[in-house]
Amino acid sequence: MDWWHNYQIIRCKGCKVLSYREVSCTSEDYIQVGEEEWEMVQAEKLYPSRIEGRKDLGDDILYLPSDLSRIYRETAAALINDSPILAGIGLRAIVETVCKEKNASGRDLYNKINDLVEQRVITPVDADILHKVRTLGNSSAHEVKPHTPTQLSLAMGVLENMLKAVYILPKLIKDEFD
Repeated sequence: MDWWHNYQIIRCKGCKVLSYREVSCTSEDYIQVGEEEWEMVQAEKLYPSRIEGRKDLGDDILYLPSDLSRIYRETAAALINDSPILAGIGLRAIVETVCKEKNASGRDLYNKINDLVEQRVITPVDADILHKVRTLGNSSAHEVKPHTPTQLSLAMGVLENMLKAVYILPKLIKDEFD
């Protein structure tokens, strides 16, 4: 049995970020792609990990309440470090933390999201989307179901937009115009 490790310093052609790349494989890492055709499967790791095109809230995270900031950072770390089950649970935890911080009433997260609509914190359309994120988080937590990076990234984007609308933009406007 043979094995190979290749190491590189690479630069993204889009964002120009430098990364460390490790590619490894063994003489046993082949899959059959045709009757007499085999293809080598290589394992690739990038440091730091990333999801293509994904940006976070950056410095705006300072405008979030401390509990929300902490769960956001942990969820973002799970997302970029290829931990899809933890990322799914974290997405749901962000929704729960917003409900808690806004004193949403209800016996479960479904009712608390609906109460955010009654409080006019979010719109009914936003609530429908948050229910999808809640369901995604439930399947991660209770069924140990990993979701795709695209699904998780999209759900995180939805939550980031909500955090901007509910916390970040009101504080920026208050700071600028008061």
